[in-house]
Amino acid sequence: MIKKEMIAMLLAGGQGSRLGVLTSKMAKPAVSFGGKYRIIDFPLSNCINSGIDTVGVLTQYQPLRLNTHIGIGIPWDLDRNIGGVTVLPPYEKSENSEWYTGTANAIYQNIDYMETYNPDYVLILSGDHIYKMDYEMMLDYHKANKAEVTIAVMPVPMEEAKRFGIMITDDKGRITEFEEKPEHPRSNLASMGIYIFNWKTLKDALIKMADQPALDFGKHVIPHCHDNGAPLYAYEFNGYWKDVGTLESYWQANMELIDIVPDFNLYEEYWKIYTKSDTLPPQYFSSDSVIERSIVGEGSEIYGKVFNSVIGCGVVIGKDAVVRDSIIMNETKIGAGTECYKCIVAEGVEIGEGCKLGVGDEVPNETNSKIYNSGLVTIGEKTEIPNQVTVGKNTVIFGKTEPADYENGRLESGRSLVKAGDWE
Repeated sequence: MIKKEMIAMLLAGGQGSRLGVLTSKMAKPAVSFGGKYRIIDFPLSNCINSGIDTVGVLTQYQPLRLNTHIGIGIPWDLDRNIGGVTVLPPYEKSENSEWYTGTANAIYQNIDYMETYNPDYVLILSGDHIYKMDYEMMLDYHKANKAEVTIAVMPVPMEEAKRFGIMITDDKGRITEFEEKPEHPRSNLASMGIYIFNWKTLKDALIKMADQPALDFGKHVIPHCHDNGAPLYAYEFNGYWKDVGTLESYWQANMELIDIVPDFNLYEEYWKIYTKSDTLPPQYFSSDSVIERSIVGEGSEIYGKVFNSVIGCGVVIGKDAVVRDSIIMNETKIGAGTECYKCIVAEGVEIGEGCKLGVGDEVPNETNSKIYNSGLVTIGEKTEIPNQVTVGKNTVIFGKTEPADYENGRLESGRSLVKAGDWE
């Protein structure tokens, strides 16, 4: 039997509904980040940088883009004869066909895959966080404490603790209690959704709890281990970690990459972030172009002005166009004279000439103010916007739009323009 000390199971099936139209056609871990990367590149790079060469990626919602990106794992050196990366979608069994209904249910349905490697330890990861972590150090901590479960935690401000699963520990780091989103938290150590289990402990817990609906680690598996006397420890992480689950946090995390001294550095030699890269020509900046404090991906052509923005690969920004405080994803074209302020523009979008995006007063979005807020303009992939239109703040546009869709050439702040059939 093949033997691996630790394998990783990466949960990447999330719909990411709080990212609105950005995840209409793809799972959240496949969304672009930082110009040339996708969100899943960060946990995958952490794995190979930590010496973990066997990773199961559990997919479910809109997996095509994610599966294509991962391929056989070549960019992360995970194309191995033994181990490597394996995409694990839900599959039909002889007696029934079952979707993954919870985080732990997804792991339970892949017990046979894990059994193949007979691991001593299993690392459970989420595919939608931006951070760098050496999982080997976490494993050393797990072994030193003779733990059966180790949960990565990070200190959060006490006033925000009620949003998280909170760990209460003794002076040696052993978890004595935990509270799921407590109204009056007694600790500020928040779970990061990163766990190391002894394989036997995990397997026993999954089998015993298998009948629980929507089997979940935080609600079912970890309480079960705790109630049965398994030693649980908290591993405190004090580095950069960002859940980019909302449009505002996604926009902020991208903007933080271009700070003068960024909290999260993409340029460190000793901890590289790997990704699948197409073979693209160099960037081109015309003599009239101006670029200040921005990231610009390969193959992009800049004829206008770019300030404080993250520009993906193969983007064309036309003459006299101005892009400020924005995220422009791969293969997007912005017409001459167009101005974009605080926009998130998905892949393959075409914006006409002489447009003004992100202007006017800030009013709540009419269809979903919890998603489309913070003054952002959000444009879904492959959207087409005609020439000479003005778009307000807290707006969303998705689909092939025409001049007649804009009343007097405007989409007022807080309005949504989503063409039927483009997004259900």
